[in-house]
Amino acid sequence: MGTGSGSGSDSDSSANGWGRARGLVLKTLVVIGGAVLLKRLTRSTTRWDHARIVAGSLAGEKYSRDQAARDPDNYFNLRWLSCPAAEMVDGSKVLYAEQAFWRTPNKPFRQRFFMVKPCAKEMKCDVELTTYAIRDAEEYKNYCDRPKDQRPQPEEVIGDIGEHLTTIYLNRCERGKRCLYEGSTPLDGFPNYWNGATYCTSELSVLKNNEIHAWDRGYDDDGNQVWGAKGGPYEFKPAPSPALSSVDLFSPFNFPPQSRIEGSFVLQD
Repeated sequence: MGTGSGSGSDSDSSANGWGRARGLVLKTLVVIGGAVLLKRLTRSTTRWDHARIVAGSLAGEKYSRDQAARDPDNYFNLRWLSCPAAEMVDGSKVLYAEQAFWRTPNKPFRQRFFMVKPCAKEMKCDVELTTYAIRDAEEYKNYCDRPKDQRPQPEEVIGDIGEHLTTIYLNRCERGKRCLYEGSTPLDGFPNYWNGATYCTSELSVLKNNEIHAWDRGYDDDGNQVWGAKGGPYEFKPAPSPALSSVDLFSPFNFPPQSRIEGSFVLQD
């Protein structure tokens, strides 16, 4: 009996030991797994991640329709259309972008290349957004609407990047703000000679729902604004899925009277 009792005690101790060992292993695995998951969730966004987010937000079809409905005296219903066009050797993303009145999307009044890349490490910004003129803009009209095999190819796009126009330096927005990124050109802007201007400035905000707010303005030597919206940026929201009704088609803010064009938005090459 004494021998049997001692053997049972040894078996219980061994079982308890294995149980504690298994529990310790499981706890260790849980801790390690949690640490790995936490690391993934809290992984700092890289410089190129920022550039990709901005480039992705700029792309797509967007309209200022809601803003034009609220304030038809100062804003038109404009169509913003942008899409990827090429990638530079250093990884910079090149997008084609055009703007047109909603009723005449096939006749853009503004065409640009956007180049999006991370800011240099020594700079106090996250993303650099540079706009360039297009050498043969006529060839690129409605670029994003065309099948890919009917567009200028990436090597042609790179060769058609023309004059530097502006550079906007974007930073991540502070937590709690509606935007993801916001920024502007330097205070002294960049040279611009349209409609009596000598320089221009640009401000841009990338919002969480892929909405883009863009505010471009031109000034003369005396600091007077000579083109661009005066009340605030244009607010471009992603195109709604349902087709607009015939009531929208004939809405007054879809007919741009010439007298309001210069005071509301820049029409420049």
